[in-house]
Parts: sequence; structure tokens; C-alpha cells
Amino acid sequence: MSIVIEQPVEARLVAAAPRMPNIPATLHYDRRDPFAVRMTFPAPATLEGVEVCWTFSRELLAAGLKNAEGHGDVRVRPYGYDRTVLEFHAPEGTAVVHVRSGEVRRFLEATSELVPVGLEHLQLDLDHDLAELMRDAC
Repeated sequence: MSIVIEQPVEARLVAAAPRMPNIPATLHYDRRDPFAVRMTFPAPATLEGVEVCWTFSRELLAAGLKNAEGHGDVRVRPYGYDRTVLEFHAPEGTAVVHVRSGEVRRFLEATSELVPVGLEHLQLDLDHDLAELMRDAC
């Protein structure tokens, strides 16, 4: 059984220009980090010309489908019937993208099949992680 889910999505970058350009992005989920999801934008789609990856909680993404959620670097909220807005805040500025809500729901359903919501803690190997921390501290 796979331990990683990757789903390409089409994101629309909200900009000052009247036409919102489509940019590719990929949603990632790895059961070795069961509470987190990542959204990656390839180098050609970013202002810096390097791949950009944002990590945030799966719970935030799910909750943001229904209500405005998030107070930090990543914020998620519904937009109309079929869009979800993701805001990424960094010192260099803010990026706002729209993604089809159906794509987000399909991704979240796949992650829930891999690791059911509420059972994420069963994927963690706390003894191993603690041993790694202690090894690095020496």
C-alpha cells in the first residue's frame, strides 16, 4: 500500500490583473507525517523561479472547505459554490490562489482512506522520533 498521495490541481492565481492565470500545483500527503499536507508550486509558476512548498494541517484544509479558517501563514476559506481560496502569507508578500473544491475534497477523501481522520496518532513512532532527537542533541 502506498504511503504517499500526490494530486495535481489547477490553481488560479489571484492578481491585480483582470485575468487570473492558471498555475499548476500539487497536493501531497504522506502517512509518515499524518497531520500535515503540502501544496507545491513548480519553479516556473513562482516569482522567485524556484519550487515553493507550503506545509499546513490536513484539518485546516478540511475545515476551510466550509468556513474561513487559519490565522497564521496559511488561511483557507470557501469561495462560492465550487472554489476554495488558499492564502499563503510570507514576509515577501501574500499569494492567493483559487482551487476547485471538488479537487480538494477528492484529495482529502484519498488521505482519509490512507489514514482515517482521528487515527493519525497511530502512524507516529514516538520512540523512534525521540531517539532521533536525543541522538541529534548529543
